[in-house]
Amino acid sequence: MAVHASINPCRLRLGALLTCFTALSAVPFGATAQDASAQENMRVSPIIRLPEITLQATGFGGDDDENSVVAHELWVGGKIATSILDTPASVSVITQKEMERRDVQTVEDVLQYSAGTISDYYGTDDRNDYFQIRGFQASTYRDGITLGSMRGIREEPLAYERVEVIRGANSTLFGIADPGGSINFVTKRPRGERFSEVFATAGSQSRKEVGFDFGDTLTPGSTLSYRFTGKLQDSEREYDHSRDDETFLMGGLTWQPSDATSLNLVADYLERDATPNSGGYPRYGDYDRELFLGEPDFNYLNVERKSVSLIAEHDFGGGLTLRSNLRYSDTADDYGYVYISGDDGVFPVPRSYITSDSQADEIVGDAILQYDRSFGQVDSSTLAGIEYRDVSSDQSSYYAGAAPIDPRNPIYAGAPDSLTQYRDLQHDSTTKAIFLQQNLSFNNRIIATVGARHDWLDIHENQVVFEDGIPIDRIIADDDFSETSIRGALTYKVTDEVSTYVSYAESVAPPSLGVEPERGEQYEVGVKYEPAGTNALISAAIYDLSKTNITVVDLDTNDRSLVGEVRVRGLDLEAKAEIADNISLTASYSYAKSKVLRSNPVRGMDVVGNELETVPSHMASLWLDYTLPGAGDRGDMTFGLGARYTGSYYFATTNDNGESEASVLLDAAYSYDVSQDTELAINIHNLLDEQHVVGRGSADYYNPGRSISATLRHSW
Repeated sequence: MAVHASINPCRLRLGALLTCFTALSAVPFGATAQDASAQENMRVSPIIRLPEITLQATGFGGDDDENSVVAHELWVGGKIATSILDTPASVSVITQKEMERRDVQTVEDVLQYSAGTISDYYGTDDRNDYFQIRGFQASTYRDGITLGSMRGIREEPLAYERVEVIRGANSTLFGIADPGGSINFVTKRPRGERFSEVFATAGSQSRKEVGFDFGDTLTPGSTLSYRFTGKLQDSEREYDHSRDDETFLMGGLTWQPSDATSLNLVADYLERDATPNSGGYPRYGDYDRELFLGEPDFNYLNVERKSVSLIAEHDFGGGLTLRSNLRYSDTADDYGYVYISGDDGVFPVPRSYITSDSQADEIVGDAILQYDRSFGQVDSSTLAGIEYRDVSSDQSSYYAGAAPIDPRNPIYAGAPDSLTQYRDLQHDSTTKAIFLQQNLSFNNRIIATVGARHDWLDIHENQVVFEDGIPIDRIIADDDFSETSIRGALTYKVTDEVSTYVSYAESVAPPSLGVEPERGEQYEVGVKYEPAGTNALISAAIYDLSKTNITVVDLDTNDRSLVGEVRVRGLDLEAKAEIADNISLTASYSYAKSKVLRSNPVRGMDVVGNELETVPSHMASLWLDYTLPGAGDRGDMTFGLGARYTGSYYFATTNDNGESEASVLLDAAYSYDVSQDTELAINIHNLLDEQHVVGRGSADYYNPGRSISATLRHSW
């Protein structure tokens, strides 16, 4: 058994590292392909996977998320091996340092520099975080288990140590999910040591924010420790008559009576008082982002979520480990706003009121048993687990016609006198699952991984049918689904620094009543490189991803049409490196070619051969940090510059609603060490204030404009 030591960064010329990154794209992927070991060796205190199966009993592992942008391990709730080098999938890890360095405020911000990922393609529609991986919606998880039941709840990045992106189909690992990829949020937990940090931020859109993160031990020997994290935000959005206020509080308690046992209890509270939408802008026009075409008296977004998580692990010895996660959440989410439906030059522009009130209760948990054993030159890791999820939700939705508005001289009409109800839905679902994974390492070089999972899903709906706002019928329906997904991979460790893999994985998307579940499958070949003596990770992957039985939504009418089969083929390249003591780099490039293979007509149009919506053929990003060491009374200064390129894409799968413009956005950051424990940071997003249409439905939506913030951070 070998233990992975922490990697000591050393100096390496920038040109040499970029050459390595470029060279990976030319590696003959068909050569020694394999995918493997990733899957098993895991625990709440992660297992580190090297040529052989190796274990580490305490802590998250060797990564330093607070001080480094490079990660070499994964933590996804104990479902795959922690070594990224041995993980048979294309992955990205956005560490706490990277999130702070770029001053991320939303998950959309977090994902902006990750390969294969497009985010924020609906601009000022702020009800959700919008992001896709490899052309499909990404499923989200917290500490390895499904996160929430309503997609509209925006996560607070301050709550997390890191964000892990696992590209490709992953139902064997995570259960019912879309095939493009999965995002796992790793919750901050007590450290077993004393630490404290406070910060204050001021910036554009009247942003004012204060926050804290501190913890300590409560008993000698660190057997009991705590952590308390939170922030208060008073802000606005880019458009007039807006607000973006938030309260977030999270407390954690860890009991670790021995190296073999760990129990973590985390409770958090999220409240948002914001506005959901600017109303959009007339299509094919060019308007100021500050323009508000909704109604100041009817524009609200209220979110309140309370959750409690319990994460436990026990090592029985002899290679046997038990891990279990359990979470309960109670969420309320309601919004109301006015949206426009019209084109530029046709004035006044028609408008409509819409409102929705939702509430959901969820309990979700898993239990995973892992057994590790060596047989001469063969290391074995067997993982078996069960999962359970129960969700109950209620949703009521209303609409009404609103007075039209002239964008050249907006005159507001106020809140509606009455609204017409069009939805009253009670939805209950229960998911039960079992899964089994086997990982075999031969001679510390070849790693074979196989896995299977079976999900049972029971759905019950109680829905009122309306006609002109009058209830005319009630439909009570039940359905159950039983779906199996498999995963297989083979990884070959060319050297201790280079691994190649080939993998096959399946996905099963959440079904609706009366509709067959959407299924996906992916073939992937990849290579990863951890250069010796340098804190760096470079990866490349090519894939062929398909999905059947999917539907597309007409954003003008909300009608759904069946698309029989679609395919996305592509390439993802990514490099993260600390090239020298004072230089760090994050770079990515992605190519994707999407195509509708089989489909019924959509709105009467033949879409076979069309590209999917919001899937650019080319994306690339680069972020570079350079630190100028302090001299005399002057502290360290760090200069950061980032560039994000997004190629053009269609706004709709019908390919008849226009295309976005290819764009390059620049971001910048500067920080100064006022003292050893105090830092002043300045961030600028969209440095040149570039504006273009990122989404088009009944209206146009623009990318976020330039924003500037200053943060003073003090730790002790």
